[in-house]
This record gives sequence, structure tokens and C-alpha cells, in this order.
Amino acid sequence: MTQQDRVTVNDPRGPVNNGEGHQYVFYGTGMDWMTRKGVESLRIAREDRLRLANRFVPPRGYRTAVDHLEKPGSVVLLEGPPGSGRRAAAIMLLHRFGEDGSADEERVRVEELPATAKDEHRNDKPLAPGEGDRLLLDLSGITDEEEYATAQRRLAVHRSKVQEAGAHMVVVLPSVMEHAHAPDFEPHRVKLERPRGVAVVTRYLRMDRMAFRPADLESADLQRLCDRSPMRELARLTGLVKAARDSGRFGSDFAGWLDQAIHAVTDRAGEVGRQMVAVRTAPERALLLAAAMFDGARADTVYEAWQDLLKKVGHKEEVTSEFAQTDFGERLKVLGIERAPDGRLRFERLAYADAVRTYFWANFPGVRDDLRDWIDCAAGLDGLTTDDQVNVVVRFGEQSLAVGRPDHLFGLVVRWANRAARASGEPRAATALELGLRHEEFGGWFRRRMYECVTRPGPLSDGLARVLTTACHQSLGATHPDQAIVRLHHLAVRRGETAHEAREALLDLAGRDRRLYRLLIDRLRDRSHQEPHRAKPHLLLLTELLRSDLAPDPPRWSDLFLGWTAVFSQPPTELWNPLVSSWLDTVADDRTQEMALDVMVGATHGRTAALHRLYVIACGWARSARPPSRAAVATLFWQHIDQAQYARTESTEHAGAEPRTTEEKR
Repeated sequence: MTQQDRVTVNDPRGPVNNGEGHQYVFYGTGMDWMTRKGVESLRIAREDRLRLANRFVPPRGYRTAVDHLEKPGSVVLLEGPPGSGRRAAAIMLLHRFGEDGSADEERVRVEELPATAKDEHRNDKPLAPGEGDRLLLDLSGITDEEEYATAQRRLAVHRSKVQEAGAHMVVVLPSVMEHAHAPDFEPHRVKLERPRGVAVVTRYLRMDRMAFRPADLESADLQRLCDRSPMRELARLTGLVKAARDSGRFGSDFAGWLDQAIHAVTDRAGEVGRQMVAVRTAPERALLLAAAMFDGARADTVYEAWQDLLKKVGHKEEVTSEFAQTDFGERLKVLGIERAPDGRLRFERLAYADAVRTYFWANFPGVRDDLRDWIDCAAGLDGLTTDDQVNVVVRFGEQSLAVGRPDHLFGLVVRWANRAARASGEPRAATALELGLRHEEFGGWFRRRMYECVTRPGPLSDGLARVLTTACHQSLGATHPDQAIVRLHHLAVRRGETAHEAREALLDLAGRDRRLYRLLIDRLRDRSHQEPHRAKPHLLLLTELLRSDLAPDPPRWSDLFLGWTAVFSQPPTELWNPLVSSWLDTVADDRTQEMALDVMVGATHGRTAALHRLYVIACGWARSARPPSRAAVATLFWQHIDQAQYARTESTEHAGAEPRTTEEKR
């Protein structure tokens, strides 16, 4: 495994977001059922940045920031108005150090640091950057002066470590705290100004292969949006143009698609408000919301969800024959909902379902608990495809997070996961958890809840353990790998059938990066000494981690020495066999790895019982096969053991007898 620069982007608001706010580009959690409609897995976060790079329009001041960041050990602080593309600029600076793509994009990773102390845990390692590491710190969400002062003190510590290590860091400053900036940071600040809105729209449309003329972008309505809207709204606008084209329901020319998209951005909220004034009965409003939540689902399924919603909110229909009531099709027509030839429902107007959902969550706070319980059941209706289920979960999650109720979303994660019967996990729970982890404001909240789950005493259901393992391995592993290591470690040493899956995920994640490999060695060493009464699970993990097939290539012998020292100083010695044999196999196949023999023997620190154990393992290994290479490697290993034994004998003769170790007493 080769050394790589690190960059992990947390909660990246995606390929289509150049500014602030909540924009979701959902990527799933890497299972087959999440590969839908061209959506990729979150595991390939680099593709997020590549897509953003293709659409990125540098704001004014960007080139100055590039110049500031080029030197190793540099720190750049970006400031600018909301919606100017500060976060996107920060990601692009770290992704490629400028617009020329001078960095090797295949090897780049970016790691985002926690914005505040509450996002860290006592078990998370302090920042220890390496040369060339690329770090992102987004403080744009801070609005409290005291919290910002604390963040700046932490930033000062980070800056000194970055400079010492020769790393690179970009910081996004809060726009409402200009009066509170520390004077020491003045030389590192770069002011960004909003890019031309029409340039952003043009770039996005061209990347979507949209055929248009420059004159098509000269309407007064579009110019107003380009002049005033934040980058995220312009990105949303272009996405709606594409959606209008792809739907085939809004004509065949660009002008018509653009007109529909502009109306969707500017008029939908008012249109929904006016409709709600006219729609006064509970059944009509419930059907409107059910159709918005299950937009694109089959009509019969929407009908079932509608009836379930009426029960959840306590509505009681008059006892009368359904034949005597307004039929379902007429109700849909009155509300502006179409039934397609394939039986699926959709609203007549572009993006109207989005506006309906936003209206209900914003204006009916008293029924949010009921809506959570409704989605808990309705998202599993038999008539829903996996695609439909994922869509419903994402829509519910977006609204819950928008109104500041992450607990509603996480609560459903726990409910769905606990009820999961399939060994592969629960798609709805995995979807909801990933959506929360992706969220810029509440991502830290979800990481804390995950930590509480894996560290809380008592049993953890297999379903929840699997969902947490998947999220750590694929989501946190791409955005916050240190925190993923911590949580997977706790899962791997718990009792239960899923511990093995967590161990595999933990070892795979640690094996991807030298820094993570060393981090896990240190954690396992510390835990095996701090918790002697339950050291075995940690030692078992450590011996697996130290096998030759999981070690970095080329090996970092100092790291292996520390790990081997911990293993060889404690029983049970039966754990040693596969570890030692794996390295003997490696040396037999590649004699350039002979250093492993000397380092392993050195890790015993001359303890007689440990040396004897290594000798016995080597004997058994040599007898298990007859190739000459095995005999030669075993002989060389025995020579190292003899030398260590001789050195210890001489040492004890001069210094007197030493106390016996735990291993020797056995």
C-alpha cells in the first residue's frame, strides 16, 4: 500500500452546491439496492469533488487563495457573504490547489476537522497531520461570539500543527463574525466575492448537455435570480431545468423548460399557500401530503398511505359507503395530481411536491411526531419498491432536518434497524443514517449519537449494529476516518454475531492508510493495557491487524515493532501463531522483508518465554512444508532468537536476576 495524501470531505453538499444551505445529493450506503437511477455510493467521495470541479466557477479572490495555499504548512482563511461559494471554493482549493488540476486527483483525499469541541469525543485522537495532508475546517455555521472565540483558540493550535507538519488547511469563516476575527489571523484571510450568477448557470447547463443559446439566458426573471440568489439556488434552478427536460411533460424546447424551472423556484411556495387556503378538510390535506411524500409511487400505495395518515392524526371519517363518497380519482384531479399510464402519481406542476412537503413541516409543528410515526410504518408498505422506500426516507429526512428535528430521523434509524430481519441490513435505516451524517449542520449530532450507541453498556441489536458498521465503514470512513476507527473498534469488541463484521470493516479501513493503521495500533495497545480483565478482544484484533497481508507496503517497521511488543508481552500465546507464520511466509516469498524477523525478535525484549514461543512456532512452520526457502528462513529466524537469548543471558549475569513477566510465570 503506498503512502497517500489525505482529504476527506465531511457532509459535502454535493456536486451541485456552490454555497451554503441544505442541498442533498444522496449517494446511499454502497449496497446493491442503493445503486439506483445513476446514483453512486458514498464510498467514492472523490467523485463528488470531480463533479463539483466540472461545475465550479471560481469566485473573485480564488486565485489569491491558491497562491496562499501553495506553500507547505500554509493555512488559508476564507471569508465572504453567504451564498458566495465559500465552502465549494475551500473544497476545490484542497482538491487541486487551483484550476489547473496540478494535484494528482486520483490520490487526493481531504479530511474535515470538527468545527467545535462538542463534535469531538475523548476517545478521538487529537489532530496529528502529516506532510502533504489537506484539511478543511468549516466554521461558517457558528453564530455565537463565545463559541467562535473558542473555535479560534482551537484553530490556533491546529495552525501550528499544520505549519510544523507541512500540511495544508483551508478554513471557512462565519460571515456574521467579522468583528470578532482574531488579529493574528489577518495575514491568512482571503476575501471571496460572489461569482457571476449567469456564469454559474451557464456552466451547470453545459455540464448537463443542455442545448441553448446565450440569448435564452437574457430574460429579466433569470437575471434577477442570477444577481441575487445564492449559488445553491442557482444550482437547484439548473437541476430543475434538467428535470423538466427529462420528464417529457413540459414541451421540447429550452425556453419552456427554463420557464418551468423559474416558476418552480419563485412561485411554488405561494401557490401551495393559496391551495391550502382552499383545501380545508383533513382528508384533502392528508391526501395532498401523502401524494407529496410518495410522489412517483403507485396510486394504490398512495391511497393506503393516505388512509394510514388519517388514522395517525386522529381523523374519523363518517360511517358511510365508499361508493357514496367522492371517488379517489376525482380527489386527485381536484388537487392537481396526475395518474400516469403506469399507475404512478405525480403533481402536474414541476417541483410542487417539494413545496407541499416544506409547507406541512413548517406550518404544522404539532403533528410532526405523528408524521414520524406514520412514515415509520408507511415507508414499509408492500407496494413500494426499494427505490420508493429510499425516496420516502430521504424526503422525510430532509424535512425533519430542515426544522431542527434530527432526533426524529435517528429515532427511525433505531426502529427500522432493530426490526431488521435480513442479514444484509435495513435499507431505510441505512438511508436515514447516511442522510443525517451528510448534513452540514447536524452531521456532528449524528456522529455523537452513533458514539453513544456503540459505547452504551448493554446489548445492541444485530440490525442496529450492522447499520452502524456500514455507516462507519463507508460513510464516516470517507469523511471522518478517525472517528470511524473509534466507533468500529467499540463495535468489534462487543458480544454478538455482528462483531465479526465490524472487525472486518475495521481492519479494512485501517489497512487503507498508514496513519489510520498506526492509529488503530495505538488504540489496541492502550486498551489491552488499560483493561487487562478484557484484554483478549483487543489483542485478538491487534494480532489480526499485524499480519503481513494487512500491513502497509512497504512496512513501517517502527509501527509494527510497537504492535508486536504489545502482543508478545501478554498471553494468550496461541494468538501468536497465525501472526508469526504470516510473516515467515512473507519472508520466504520475498527475502527483502527479512527485517521482519529481527523486528519480531526485538519486540520480545529478550523475554525467555516469548523467545521460546517464537522458536516453537518457527519449528512447526518449517515442518509444515518442505521447500528449501522455508528451512533457510527458519534457520535465520532461529539465529536472531539465539542472539537475543545470548544478549539477555549476558545482561542478567551483570545486572542480577530480573522479575519474571506474566508470560514467564505461566
